[in-house]
Amino acid sequence: MTKTEYAAIEKYMLTQMKDSAHDKHHIYRVLNFAVDIYEYENSVDFDVLVAACLLHDIGREKQFAGLDSRCHAQIGGEMAYEFLISRSWAAEKAAHVKECVSSHRYRGNNKPNSIEAKILFDADKLEASGAIGIARTLICGGQVAEPLYILDDSGSIVIDGKGLETSEGIQVSSFFQEYNFKIKKVYDSFFTKRAKELAAKRQQTAVDFYNGLYAEITENYEHGAKKHFS
Repeated sequence: MTKTEYAAIEKYMLTQMKDSAHDKHHIYRVLNFAVDIYEYENSVDFDVLVAACLLHDIGREKQFAGLDSRCHAQIGGEMAYEFLISRSWAAEKAAHVKECVSSHRYRGNNKPNSIEAKILFDADKLEASGAIGIARTLICGGQVAEPLYILDDSGSIVIDGKGLETSEGIQVSSFFQEYNFKIKKVYDSFFTKRAKELAAKRQQTAVDFYNGLYAEITENYEHGAKKHFS
């Protein structure tokens, strides 16, 4: 990929990134991870990989603004394809980028098939590991007014299952539930050997934070007003 083409794709990406947890720095970190993983793999289309990394989250604004009912991966895949076609990319290559973008989502049913799609998936999931994964999860939670924790009837922190239901009937989960639904399990979701190695180095940081936060909150309730009024 030429510097001119990279700059054009980057410029388009920058016009779409409005989410603080999925900002341009998230994109660059994902790209950095992908380039690292690329060095350990064979027969990878570097142009497709770079374009997919730069464009993988461009569908988020349309999804969360309610402009499209599909998930951001599907929206972004279509947007990426149309943009690259406008840049005179071959339809086959543009479709390959679309496939990568469309299949990068952890919660999606559309699993990555090509090596480029698998590298993008792994690079993006590395952003859910370690300290950065915890930080971004907390930012995402704050953006949708998600509570740090929910207590059950016995006063214990809810770590899985359903969250709170708002007056609008919307289920809102907590950081602890999100950690146990995704963050804790992400370490088993990688496709490439290099990504697994990188994630393993970061895992203990996330575990220590989770356990420390759980202990601090639990201790706070055990030694506070609950002793006098329950």
